[in-house]
Amino acid sequence: MPKLPFVKMHGCGNDYIYLVADKLRPADPSTLARRLADRRFGIGGDGLIMLCPSASADTRMEMYNADGSRGEMCGNGIRCLARLYHERDRERRNPITVETDCGVKTVTLVARDRAFAATVDMGEPILEGRDIPVAQDGLIIDYPLAVGAETVRITAVSMGNPHCVVFVPDDRIFALDDTAFAALGRQYEHHPFFPRRVNTEFILPLSRERLRMRVWERGSGETLACGTGACAALVAAVLTGRAERRATLELRGGRLEIEWRENGPGANHVFMTGEAVEVFRGEIELDESELVQHDGRP
Repeated sequence: MPKLPFVKMHGCGNDYIYLVADKLRPADPSTLARRLADRRFGIGGDGLIMLCPSASADTRMEMYNADGSRGEMCGNGIRCLARLYHERDRERRNPITVETDCGVKTVTLVARDRAFAATVDMGEPILEGRDIPVAQDGLIIDYPLAVGAETVRITAVSMGNPHCVVFVPDDRIFALDDTAFAALGRQYEHHPFFPRRVNTEFILPLSRERLRMRVWERGSGETLACGTGACAALVAAVLTGRAERRATLELRGGRLEIEWRENGPGANHVFMTGEAVEVFRGEIELDESELVQHDGRP
């Protein structure tokens, strides 16, 4: 039975199973993602990410959420993928360009003691409603949205994937148990206002340079961190006058440094810095019918 090597990695607790899919790849990555991501019967993770050949960048990121749905982008995932690519690259390129489903991103790796950190140029935030997408034209800033029995103020941002940012007045959201938080998260994820579902960030501003965050990710449920969500949260905080353009986001799995650059090189781009940690390596046994050969070309 063929064996496919994998690496389990995480960024701030946002954990994925990584496969190098240059010459051999899963025939059905979506089904495999659901199987491997199961935390009781699989390896366990927030999804599956594959390192693939690219014609427009050093490498390409192909991402699947824990429910098998395709994800356009993952800020924590791309840092780990760049580290994995760097370790396999004979030329040890740095920075590394990564093709994603929402464009090419640039990742700069920084060694920290025995760990790796990385800074990702996440590009410009998308603020036009229909492009996020939401079911409304124009900017969605402090927009009143009926969710369940109450009306909340949301700010919508896309970082290549859609985000709904909700600012909370106190820490009660962080005290909700898993069941209650899941019920709340699903209300947002499947709300008709978001035609492609949505990731939801609940944000408590601690100061103008510190924001506390709890996140519900579409297709994965609650995760310990969400890189694109942290970027969207800072953009929303700046747009609503709650934060400076550079701040620390405190997530359940760790901290991310986010900057929405105002001028100079990379003006209007969002930059994210955080860790990229390897957990363990192993091999997956698959039937031959579950694999397809690849010639290694994009």
